Amino acid sequence: MVAQLKTEAQNLYDTDYNLWVLETVKKLENRDLDSLDWENLIEEVLDLSKRDKRKLQSLLIKLFEHLLKLKYWYSEYDYNKGHWEGEILNFRQQINLELEDSPSLKPYLLEKLNDCYSKGRAIAAKRSQLPLNTFPEKPIASLEQILDENWLP
Repeated sequence: MVAQLKTEAQNLYDTDYNLWVLETVKKLENRDLDSLDWENLIEEVLDLSKRDKRKLQSLLIKLFEHLLKLKYWYSEYDYNKGHWEGEILNFRQQINLELEDSPSLKPYLLEKLNDCYSKGRAIAAKRSQLPLNTFPEKPIASLEQILDENWLP
């Protein structure tokens, strides 16, 4: 019987993910731990952390891109300054909200700072059509400065 429940849960996970989630929540609410699809549940809970990390990385890359365009894309500065500053504020606020919910992710951002900067730098170069070497190879500021809503390069 237990093997059959596990097989049914696995099949539901593969065939109707939303229904699997709803059924899993119902089982958790009822404390029906024996019939839970533990393998997939553990995988999904771990994936929540991975999603948060990917989201933070994406936001940090976009933040770097816009900080670099603001500082180095002189020919578009007057026309785009307001837009870039708005995007910078938006990305900072989103990152800071994520870090308020999960402060333990700040060390992860520090670990990924150089990689995110490098990616943001490449995007800024591509979008601006400026040579990559226009932008410094190393991050233009510390994580604290980059996340500070009152700091601009």
